Amino acid sequence: MQELVQKTKLYLFDMDGTLYLGDRLYDFTVELLHRITETGGKYLFMTNNSSKSVADYVKKLEKMGISATREDFMTSSQATAYYLKQHHAGKKLYVCGTKSLIAELESEGFETTTNIDEVQCVVMGFDTELTFQKLWDVSKILLTKKDIPYIATNPDLVCPTEFGSVPDCGSVCIGIKNATGREPIVIGKPSALMPQLAMAKWGCTKEQTTVIGDRIYTDVKSGLNAGANTILVLSGESTLQTLAESPDKPHLVLNNAGELLPYLRKM
Repeated sequence: MQELVQKTKLYLFDMDGTLYLGDRLYDFTVELLHRITETGGKYLFMTNNSSKSVADYVKKLEKMGISATREDFMTSSQATAYYLKQHHAGKKLYVCGTKSLIAELESEGFETTTNIDEVQCVVMGFDTELTFQKLWDVSKILLTKKDIPYIATNPDLVCPTEFGSVPDCGSVCIGIKNATGREPIVIGKPSALMPQLAMAKWGCTKEQTTVIGDRIYTDVKSGLNAGANTILVLSGESTLQTLAESPDKPHLVLNNAGELLPYLRKM
């Protein structure tokens, strides 16, 4: 592990299940982030959770005692905005997502609408404000506008909480597929896009980059797809059983990200 830590210049941390759980910060998180910067490294918070805007995340971390700015994040909302600009610039969006996701996309110059006749592209996010009307609207749009682009911010089936899990964007997309037969283009992890954007932002190579997260099928897979180093932590969703059953294997497995600290202290 010491060799991996020594060559890593950029750490891409998943958040929920990796640095905190729900609203509870793990005991090691503050020192871990401090040690990374103290030893000349950089880190970004890389999350698939599109229910909160970057501004929301800054406030959440500040309440936990972590100082952060917009530059410290790479979210699936940001990656979705990037993808839309590249492929669907100027199209009017129907967003099945939170007010925060809508505001994030509008801040990037996109126009959103709930008028089905005007919709030119559907965006599905992790919607903690989900209503049946939104499911109705999305189904109607996808069934009546057969060729309309359909984008999902992330494929996560569940979101971890302190009491267990709740359905995430991926689970809702499965329901929409059952109703319409349509599957979205997925932007967030496990796509390589987010780590690639992060590496480009900070000028780091894949050999200098390590992705750390608690999910194999999103966090680890995105790092593998981007050619980066990967660390799976068992402090969130994944277990040794899911690791054994997965064809995708991380470079390292830790009980939690705090196990990096002894190696950072030696630098």
